Amino acid sequence: MLKVGIIGASFARDAYLPAFTYIDDAEVVALASGRIDSARAAAEPYGIAHVTDDWQAMLASHDLDLVCIATPTVMHAPMTLAALENGAHVLCEKPTAMNAGEAGEMLRAAEAAGRLHMIDHELRFNPSRMRIAELIHGGDLGEIRHVNIANIGASWNDPASRPKGDWWSDAAMGGGRLGANGSHQVDMLRWWLGEPAAVIGQALTVVPDRIDKATGEAWTATADDLAYLMLEMQSGALAQVFMSGVAAANMGNETQIFGSKGTLTLSNSDEKLYFAKAGQSFEDISVDDPHAGLDRLNKGIWNVSVLAALQELVGAIAEGRALRQGATFVDGLRNQTVLDAVVRSTKDRRWQDLDFEAAG
Repeated sequence: MLKVGIIGASFARDAYLPAFTYIDDAEVVALASGRIDSARAAAEPYGIAHVTDDWQAMLASHDLDLVCIATPTVMHAPMTLAALENGAHVLCEKPTAMNAGEAGEMLRAAEAAGRLHMIDHELRFNPSRMRIAELIHGGDLGEIRHVNIANIGASWNDPASRPKGDWWSDAAMGGGRLGANGSHQVDMLRWWLGEPAAVIGQALTVVPDRIDKATGEAWTATADDLAYLMLEMQSGALAQVFMSGVAAANMGNETQIFGSKGTLTLSNSDEKLYFAKAGQSFEDISVDDPHAGLDRLNKGIWNVSVLAALQELVGAIAEGRALRQGATFVDGLRNQTVLDAVVRSTKDRRWQDLDFEAAG
C-alpha cells in the first residue's frame, strides 16, 4: 500500500481525495495546508489522521511514497525539491513553477533521485481529448494548419469579485490566467501538435483596481486577468489561444482544429466533440468518460480526469515502471519555457523564439 501525503487543501477536497477513494493501492495518510481549519475540513470526511499547517514537518515525520502538491505556484519548487529529498515521487499542480529556471531544477532533482514526476495536466486523461490526439496523430485531419482556442469567463470582471490577498491575483505568488489556464492550453497543443518554434502574446492586468467585498478595502491586483498567445509550431501550424476572466458573461472554452482533410470542434459547455471531413457535415464523435458517473467524484472534467491521472501514476510507482501517459516534469519545463516567453513578449512586443535545449 503506497503512502500518500497531500500539500494544499482546496484541490485535495475537490479532486484528489475523492479520486483516491477509488484507488486500492494507495492511502492518503497526511494532509498539510497553510490554514489548519481548511486542512481539517478536507481531511475529516476521509479519516486522515495526520493534519497539519506545517508541510515540512509532514514530510519529515512520514515515509511517503507519493506527495501531491496543490498550492500557490510560488511554493511548487521548494515543496517538490523537499519531497524528492525525502524520497517521494511527486505530482505537482500547474503551472509548473515561477519560471523555467525553477522548473529545470525540479526536473534535474527528480531525475537524480530516480523518482517519477508528473504535472497535473489531467485533461491528457480525458477521453474526448485523447480522441483528438488519436485523430491528429493518425492522420485523419491531414496536415494541421491552424487551431483556435478561446476561454472566456466573467469571474474576475467585477472589481469586488476577488478578495484582498487572493493569490491568483498576485503575480509574486504565481497567479494569473496565463499560468492557471494558459499552461493547460499549451500542454494540449504540445501533446496534439508537437513542439512550438516561436510565440507572441501578452499577459495583461485589465482590472488592477479592486475592492474587497467583505471589508470595502481597496487593493491592487498584479497578476494577469487576460492573456493571449499565438504559437508557431515546428510543423508550420499556427495555434491561437485567447483567455479572459474579465468578460461580462461566461462563454466557456471552445476549441477548433483545422486540418487539410478535416475539422474538429470541442466545447466544454456540453463536452461534445464534432468532426467534419473535407466537404462533409459535422458528426458527433464524442467519447464518454467511464469515470463521469462515479458517485464519489465531484462533477466536471477537471475533477473526473484526476482519477485516471492518479491511477496511472500510482500504478507506475507500484509496478516500478515509467509513466505511459501524462505530462512529466520534462513537459512542465517546456510548458514553462513557453509561458516565460509570453511574459517577455508582453514587454518586448515581438515574437520570441523558443529554445528548449537552452531552457533545460
